[in-house]
Amino acid sequence: MHENTPTDKTLENKQTQGTQGNYPLNRFSVAPMLDWTDRHCRYFFRQLTKNTLLYTEMVTTGAIIHGKGDYLKYSNEEHPISLQLGGSDPQALAQCAKLAQERGYDEINLNVGCPSDRVQNGRFGACLMGEAQLVADCVKAMRDVVDIPVTVKTRIGIDNQDSYQFLCDFIDTVSRDNNCDTFIIHARKAWLSGLSPKENREVPPLDYPRVYQLKRDFSHLTMAINGGIKSLEEAQEHLKYMDGVMVGREAYQNPSILAHVDHVLFDNQLPVANAVAAVKAMYPYIEKELSQGTYLGHITRHMLGIFQGIPGARQWRRHLSENAHKQGADLTVLENALKFVTEK
Repeated sequence: MHENTPTDKTLENKQTQGTQGNYPLNRFSVAPMLDWTDRHCRYFFRQLTKNTLLYTEMVTTGAIIHGKGDYLKYSNEEHPISLQLGGSDPQALAQCAKLAQERGYDEINLNVGCPSDRVQNGRFGACLMGEAQLVADCVKAMRDVVDIPVTVKTRIGIDNQDSYQFLCDFIDTVSRDNNCDTFIIHARKAWLSGLSPKENREVPPLDYPRVYQLKRDFSHLTMAINGGIKSLEEAQEHLKYMDGVMVGREAYQNPSILAHVDHVLFDNQLPVANAVAAVKAMYPYIEKELSQGTYLGHITRHMLGIFQGIPGARQWRRHLSENAHKQGADLTVLENALKFVTEK
């Protein structure tokens, strides 16, 4: 049995993990980030927030269907969790969506926002904004075989196709006939040539008002905003206009903001998570992973920023960076690093 094959216990976890209440699943989420939001990262984030929707890294349909590894692996404690797929073949996407539902994922998300050359060569990511009907066909193919939500993450435009009308036409085509009812909008356009993926996250200007207008014009759809959001105060401001907020790099580099999400954005009766307690809550998971051959550094690299702004944070980061990747590194490394921030 897979670690995350749905069982009665899995379903129980999914129902009790968060308390979203009347809020949409996407009220607050951490963006899918390649090489960052792997299963170890997500397990750690879950110690800080129970309600945040966590996304996998983008996984291509080819990797799932033809790859030798288990690209759908996750821990039941990670719920609510969304699988982000990369692809443009409706049949292959449907096959992967069905597998994901069988494995217990809470949502499928189609990547229509990544601008990298490699992704374009595979005919998926942001270049699909220029093929709205194909995106609609992909979403429909997935929705026909699963009961869980199928959502789309996109930009506000590509290259010189960046008019508001172009964006509206894209959303209209993909959402028509109740095909897709939830979109995550990165509030920048993408340049498909001339800019690196990193530059595409920074150079094209943010246009929050355009995304707000999109929500007003498609009020029947659920829409979350993404791009450049660095604090929960900013998130609260966006939520005056949008249904949800997605945060990327800031949540990764300064994960302590996630400790406040449940209290600030979901229910002020919920406690603020304690960072030290969150680290210690990782011990059983780490011991289990080490026993299965995982290197300590593959897990702790996601924890480096948790004490940002706290005395001893620099020593914490340095100790982990210098020792967690050594042969035989175990929990002792983490315990010694923790002393820098707890014995002040």
